[in-house]
Amino acid sequence: MAAHLTRVKTRLSIHAHRKVRGLLQGEYAAIQVGRGIDFNDLREYVRGDDVKDIDWKASARSRTLLVRRYVAERKHTIIFAVSTGRSMAAMNDAQHDKRELAVFVTGVMGYLAVRHGDLVCLVHGDARRQHARPPDGGELYLERLLGLVHEAITPDAAPSDLRGVLDYTAKAIRRRGILVVVSDETRISDELAESLRRLTAQHEVLFLTIGDLDPTLVDGAPRRLVDIDAGAEVPDWLRGDPQLQEEYAALVTGEENQLRRRLDQLGIVHEQIRDTDSAIAAVFRMLERHRHARRR
Repeated sequence: MAAHLTRVKTRLSIHAHRKVRGLLQGEYAAIQVGRGIDFNDLREYVRGDDVKDIDWKASARSRTLLVRRYVAERKHTIIFAVSTGRSMAAMNDAQHDKRELAVFVTGVMGYLAVRHGDLVCLVHGDARRQHARPPDGGELYLERLLGLVHEAITPDAAPSDLRGVLDYTAKAIRRRGILVVVSDETRISDELAESLRRLTAQHEVLFLTIGDLDPTLVDGAPRRLVDIDAGAEVPDWLRGDPQLQEEYAALVTGEENQLRRRLDQLGIVHEQIRDTDSAIAAVFRMLERHRHARRR
């Protein structure tokens, strides 16, 4: 197994996997029209039933035509919509590579899905182009998807365009599923909110945000800071100024509150990812909140 999924699996403890079984119900059984694999019970024949389902021995014993009912296995489709614009190639608050965090948190959610027999698919892109991979199952397929995310996020990529990725998701993925958005978007514009609103009509939407680096901090920050979107170096005088730190912290808090408020209005559960150590706990919190959220 290649490196991306192996890194995820080494951080998922047995306790974590047992805990999540009650959160993301993947493989479940339901009686529905059509033939399944596992026998469930017998019922009386009604017009329209397939004669292949008649249990002739049981019918002879009961002197009534009986048909077999089967348990059909149903699977969720987990859709990962990952913004892979160049801003995701930067560092975040905790001095972690945002690309590695995006791959890691996608891998955590994907591994939980494939372990329960769910299908996973991927939509990713930037302002220049978007790409989609169809639903499929298994760890090998998930590893390929993680590799695509990792390769797409580079400093030379086009600017991020989450709305473009979401609109492309609505066109490319017709199957109903659980949509997991992975982005470093800090604000929800009216246009982005409308794209999310359309998607919530078809999918259950979860939103994961990768944080940004605070340019006013000195401790732990690299000596030379470059704004990857603008391509310009951040001046040294920005660092260590208490007033700037306070103003920037207020700006970030305001943006986080706006993002959380807009997502709450849309009925979308949200978590922020700051590092790999806290990512798994954040995923569990999101799944637990989603489990108990009010259905729209």
